[in-house]
Amino acid sequence: MQAVPLYLSEMAPYKYRGALNIGFQLSITIGILVANVLNYFFAKIHGGWGWRLSLGGAMVPALIITVGSLVLPETPNSMIERGNHDVARAKLKRIRGIANVDEEFNDLVAASEESRKVEHPWRNLLQRKYRPHLTMAILIPIFQQLTGINVIMFYAPVLFKTIGFGSDASLMSAVITGCVNVLGTMVSIYGVDKWGRRFLFLEGGIQMLICQIVVAICIALKFGVDGNPGELPKWYAIVVVLFICVYVAGFAWSWGPLGWLVPSEIFPLEIRSAAQSINVSVNMVFTFAIAQVFLTMLCHLKFGLFLFFGFWVIIMTIFIFFFLPETKNIPIEEMVIVWKQHWFWSKFMTDVNYPNGSIELENGNGAFKKV
Repeated sequence: MQAVPLYLSEMAPYKYRGALNIGFQLSITIGILVANVLNYFFAKIHGGWGWRLSLGGAMVPALIITVGSLVLPETPNSMIERGNHDVARAKLKRIRGIANVDEEFNDLVAASEESRKVEHPWRNLLQRKYRPHLTMAILIPIFQQLTGINVIMFYAPVLFKTIGFGSDASLMSAVITGCVNVLGTMVSIYGVDKWGRRFLFLEGGIQMLICQIVVAICIALKFGVDGNPGELPKWYAIVVVLFICVYVAGFAWSWGPLGWLVPSEIFPLEIRSAAQSINVSVNMVFTFAIAQVFLTMLCHLKFGLFLFFGFWVIIMTIFIFFFLPETKNIPIEEMVIVWKQHWFWSKFMTDVNYPNGSIELENGNGAFKKV
């Protein structure tokens, strides 16, 4: 979780960094879908040992990851950090597919030299010039979990059974949301480097908010505040599943992949590992916390649970609109330009210079030039 987004951001060409990085999220969504499908069929095994297969099957992807990590090449950044400049240049030529990589290579070397001056990256995170990076490292993973997606993905069978689905139907509904999650992530892969990060964040937030309000209304009209159990009419169940799927799709092409992509591409090299560690740690803490309190919240809030998460979606969408600059098509080592030209964060970047000269954004679309 900590290394993969950074690895992909460092290896990918900046024009395709978003799409390649989101391949990480796509793998996660495929894994969730496979797990849901297996759980659906394992639940039908008689004798009470199907759950053992569900747990034991987790060793298969773990084994694939372990073996695959042995053959992964080092990133050019890592090679430069260890003084292997010639090998790094050759590696950069190979992964970029071009002979002239001088500009990017010089940026990497300059970033490496700056990082060597930093003796305490954890302490340096508190410096004024890293304020925007630290803010994003903390708030983006918090907001990602407060979308409520893990309520759907972790507890979909429990949730659907609670609102009136049968046990088999609830498991199948989890499979359906898993399929939507995969398809939505593919949409993000297609559009993230075309439409930009901000557009997907904002559109996904509005889409999730509308769906959460509709689902809350549907559950409220059927069960009220007392939450009496009962079977949903077929058409009613279809409506609930439909809007939950639209909600999952909105997350899958916005906060799902971008919650990992954006932090991995905005940190300068000298604080990259420390900042990404904070990002992942905050994400895991809030994933654990929401997983622990969800059932209690569902019992007490009932349909209000969706309104609770909807409120946070409003907050995070406003935050993105005002405080997250567009980062598409910006080389990772020159990301300082988006902070120096942002209306709010520029006040914290007064002591930071542009790398290798002055850089200007053109037409506000993320394209840049050096002057």
